[in-house]
Amino acid sequence: MGVYRSRRDELENHLNRGALWAVTYGDLMSYLMIFFLVLFSFSIAKTDKAKSRKYEESLANIQRAFGGKADVQRLERAMAKEQEEAAGEKLKESVSSSLVQVEQTEKKIKLVLTEGVLFSSGRADLQDRAKEVLKPIVDELKKLPNEVVVEGHTDNVPIRSGRYSTNWELSMARAYSVISYFEELGMDKKRLAGIGYGENRPVAENTTFDGRARNRRIEISLMKTN
Repeated sequence: MGVYRSRRDELENHLNRGALWAVTYGDLMSYLMIFFLVLFSFSIAKTDKAKSRKYEESLANIQRAFGGKADVQRLERAMAKEQEEAAGEKLKESVSSSLVQVEQTEKKIKLVLTEGVLFSSGRADLQDRAKEVLKPIVDELKKLPNEVVVEGHTDNVPIRSGRYSTNWELSMARAYSVISYFEELGMDKKRLAGIGYGENRPVAENTTFDGRARNRRIEISLMKTN
C-alpha cells in the first residue's frame, strides 16, 4: 500500500510540473505576441493615425484580457509620446524657420514667435500676416489632445500711452488674442490656457535693440504627457 501511494504521489508531482511548464510557456507566447503588436503599432503611428488608434485599442483589449492594466497604461503613454514626437517634426516642417523657432524638451514642444510677426508695436490685435503664420500651426496642434499653453512676453520699456497701462496687461491681451484665434479655427477651448508674464521672463538683455526685440514674443507650448 505504501509503495502504491509513493508511486501515485510521484506521478502527480510529475504531472503538476508539466502543467506549470505549459502555463509558463503560454504566458511567454502571449507576451511575445503583445510585444510584436507594439512594434507594429509604432511603425504605422506616423503614417496612418486611424489605423494606429485601431491597433492600439486592439492591443489594449488583449492586455486587459491578461489582466495587465498597468501595462496598458504604459503602452498608451508610449503611443502618446510617439505621436508627440511626430507632431514636433510636423510643426518644424509647417512653419518658416525665419519666423518661428521650434524647441523640444522633455515636458513640451515650444514655438517662439516675435512681436513683429504677430502684432504692431503696443497693440494686441493680430495682424493679417500673423494669421497666415498661425494657421498651419493650429492645423497640427488640433491633431493631438494635449494641452496648449500660450504665453505673452514683453521688454521692460514702460508703456506711456495707448490702451494698455502696463506691459503685463499688454502681454496678457496678446496671449488672449492668440487663444481667441485658435478657438476661431476650431481648437477645443478646454485644451487652451493663456498667461501674461510682461517683462518678468526675458530671454535676452533689455539693454540692446535686438535683446528687447527677442523679449517681445509669444510662446506656444504643446504640453507632453507625463
